[in-house]
Amino acid sequence: MRILGIDPGLRTTGFGVIDVEGQALSYVASGTISTTHLDKGQLPARLKVLFDGIREVVSRYQPDCASVEIVFVNVNPQSTLLLGQARGACITALVSSDLPVAEYTALQMKQAVVGYGRADKSQVQEMVRRLLCLPGLPGPDAADALGLAITHAHAGTALARLAQADGLGGAGSGKYKAGRSR
Repeated sequence: MRILGIDPGLRTTGFGVIDVEGQALSYVASGTISTTHLDKGQLPARLKVLFDGIREVVSRYQPDCASVEIVFVNVNPQSTLLLGQARGACITALVSSDLPVAEYTALQMKQAVVGYGRADKSQVQEMVRRLLCLPGLPGPDAADALGLAITHAHAGTALARLAQADGLGGAGSGKYKAGRSR
């Protein structure tokens, strides 16, 4: 299975692609989509860059599913609204490409990758490097995106096991629909 992780941001959106075979994770690609070349007042143009960039990543790497970070309210409500719009552009690009999208908080991703929900960016970068046997540290946005893909690889396996244990069958059975849990 190929998983695309997205760390949404209005200035810089990180992406990371991994392949999962059994318990083995392998690195495919990572990088960022930047809107810094556009004026801050050009919100629609910046959202289009994100949408088109995500569509290009999906077209190039052909993932089977995607995982995106859930945004929480920051101290600055305006920043939160702008980030939410960037996240919306990313999710819209993914679902318009017919990809199933899972959502995880930064806390969930850090817990899954580092083992500590309050880990800092450098700890996430180092663990992603180790888990994917990378020769160097990925950038912070790409590392978060790869961390989201790794989180989904682990959570997807666990959800599939739960579905089988509950007699719900595989995802293709129509008996079980993925979604957020409470």
